[in-house]
Amino acid sequence: MQVRYVDTAPQSHETELLACGVIQGTESPEGALGDLDKATGGAVGRALTSGDMRGRKADQLMLYGGDSGPRRILLLGIGKADDVSTEVVRRLAGRAVRAAEKLGIEGITVSLDGLGALGDEAKAQAAAEGAALAAWRFQELKAPDEEEPTTDVSSVDIVGAGDPDALSTGSMAGAAIARAENFARTLQSRPGNVATPSHIAAEAERMAGSVGLDVTIFDEKRLAAEGMHAILAVSQGSEEEARLIVLENHGGKKGDAPLILVGKGLSFDAGGISLKPPAGMEDMKYDMSGGAAVIGAMQAIAELGVKANVVGIVPSSENLPSGTAVKPGDVIQTLAGKTVEVINTDAEGRLILADALAYGARMNPAAMVDCATLTGGVVVALGRHAVGLFGNDPDLVDEVLEAGETTGQRCWELPMWSEYRKQLDSTTADLQNIGGREGSSITAACFLAEFVGEAKWAHLDIAGTAYGDGDVPYLRKGGYGLPTRLLVEWVRSRTR
Repeated sequence: MQVRYVDTAPQSHETELLACGVIQGTESPEGALGDLDKATGGAVGRALTSGDMRGRKADQLMLYGGDSGPRRILLLGIGKADDVSTEVVRRLAGRAVRAAEKLGIEGITVSLDGLGALGDEAKAQAAAEGAALAAWRFQELKAPDEEEPTTDVSSVDIVGAGDPDALSTGSMAGAAIARAENFARTLQSRPGNVATPSHIAAEAERMAGSVGLDVTIFDEKRLAAEGMHAILAVSQGSEEEARLIVLENHGGKKGDAPLILVGKGLSFDAGGISLKPPAGMEDMKYDMSGGAAVIGAMQAIAELGVKANVVGIVPSSENLPSGTAVKPGDVIQTLAGKTVEVINTDAEGRLILADALAYGARMNPAAMVDCATLTGGVVVALGRHAVGLFGNDPDLVDEVLEAGETTGQRCWELPMWSEYRKQLDSTTADLQNIGGREGSSITAACFLAEFVGEAKWAHLDIAGTAYGDGDVPYLRKGGYGLPTRLLVEWVRSRTR
């Protein structure tokens, strides 16, 4: 999608559709709405006084302009003034795209006027994100429908009064971040027979070459030489070879400790010998969502020229049952030197993350954040509205929480008390890979904590939020690319 800021008044901008937010309780048109009211012969004012547009979040009304300026004016209710946030702006832009798709319109304009006290750069970034995310769709494996062709919104202009430099900067940043999250969504959406570990690695390598990241791909020979036996154990039941992807952005000073992002890249998870039930197993192509988000975040970090040393690490395996697959009761070695008794082969994500986290910890990072579709327990605990957040450093946890609020990818912290760690005790090995059903998300986080060394670390369990039915206006059914935006915001916040 082409996204740009245009320094012009909304009522003068030539466009097929202009989307404008309306605050709840607005009784008469003022500011930009007042200018649009004059341009439409009082139509905006009549919409307000009639009660057809009250500014509630579900309110939507289309007006029609004249021969110049906007041909259509889409009034969208955005709720109370005190509740207007960047997430409200994202959803406003997403709603505009959805309306344009129904009308067969390929280019739209979003007005930033009347959006409360939000900063110029922040609201422009949010509008660009919402529009670009809403316009994305996964069609590469479908034949075009000649009888009912779809309309893709391919351009969005952002207009509104304010600091032109800040508005332009925000628009460009939002476009880059959305482009990265859409890349993650594309990787998520490809089925397991396409998005194998080697395919994911090849896509990461291609992306790295296009944006100037350093990239290293570990094949199985190097994984074995490094001692990453946990990654190899998960893949040994599959004909697809495992990979470890390492992406590096050298934007900071030489010698500065890096920020490390780690993402679970399980390309498909059948559960191994502890086979999953058949119903819904096709969604296990999304088990690499954390890895996709890290790859996407690294793209945005490079494109935005973030002044920080950042390393993205993605372990990728395929977990299938076969005569060579790891078995319940097996004990495996890890890069950290700890042994793990495998109680359930379907708890494989934490195994590949164990080696990846241990590898990251060797870099003496300033901080390390991982993300993974790790447990069904987090869906039971938090539903599909929040990411489960765990960590060993309160300040880092607060940073991640704030990044989640800013990006609309909200998190909720869960405890990691020592009592939970005891559930992982094994009589055969240093620890076992599950701690039972009770507190399963927490014991999974406690397992990962065993492999981060002295690093400040946070873990995001995204099992309930990585994909879904597209209930948010700027998302469609399928992969959400979460937490790409959160990771980028967290890294950028460290440089401000």
